[in-house]
Amino acid sequence: MASLLTLTQSQPVKSLGAGETLLVAGEPPGGELFVLEQGSLLVERDGVELATITEPGALIGEMSVLLGIDHSATVRALAPTRVRVIDNAIAFLERTPLVAMHVATLACARLDATSALLVELKQETTGKANEQGLLNRILNSLVEPAPKRRGWQAHE
Repeated sequence: MASLLTLTQSQPVKSLGAGETLLVAGEPPGGELFVLEQGSLLVERDGVELATITEPGALIGEMSVLLGIDHSATVRALAPTRVRVIDNAIAFLERTPLVAMHVATLACARLDATSALLVELKQETTGKANEQGLLNRILNSLVEPAPKRRGWQAHE
């Protein structure tokens, strides 16, 4: 399968200086997806650093676009950074099934990794009631139907 960088080579590029913000937690989505071309991005949620993104081709903003929810994290450049901007991302994904497959594969891989870590954590905390209660809530949330969102809707 071709890389996201290859599949989005015709998209416009946005440059960020160190410290500039790409996305702000709590703000409504603008409908854009971003693909890291070069640089380094910090992902932070509620004051907690979640990840540093440095891999060219990494996708940013897919949760808010696909679920139609406000941005869940703030994403800021740690160094001079360039991202490809996919405006009107839902329409773009409908027109480009290979990109849609990349997005779906990425989401599944993240869910798989998260589930595996939660299982490992649950095994480590066996017998610790407080931790088990929280872990059970998290694990249950992975299998419950998602609430209605304002994002992607299947076309009938």
